[in-house]
Amino acid sequence: MSTALTSGTLRFASPLPGLEDAEGFTLREIAGAQGLFALEALEPKVRMFVADASVYVPAYAPVLPAFAVEAVGLASPADGNVLVVVNPSADKTTVNLMAPILLNPSNGVCLQVILDGGKYPLRAELAK
Repeated sequence: MSTALTSGTLRFASPLPGLEDAEGFTLREIAGAQGLFALEALEPKVRMFVADASVYVPAYAPVLPAFAVEAVGLASPADGNVLVVVNPSADKTTVNLMAPILLNPSNGVCLQVILDGGKYPLRAELAK
């Protein structure tokens, strides 16, 4: 993933569900955890963890719809980064494979894509 992404502001092509009023997103790398990031909004103050899917779930290969690829300004899905939302808990850590975030590393535009069908789970447990 481009290190330039961790220094600039991200812009969602469509607001994140439940965070429609959030603004000023940044992506901050978590020290010592390659591919793990804090996605933070300045207003209101919100933080969630996201992971580079290629690092944490390398077999994950969702078919991203053409509208999503176009919305973030990519020529091809392969030109982007796929992030998954991480849900840590005391018992286990899961990732949301049903709604990945597609990120264009060259312009900082991203979009959370809710995938059709039941192929991918909302809470997939990460291997320890």
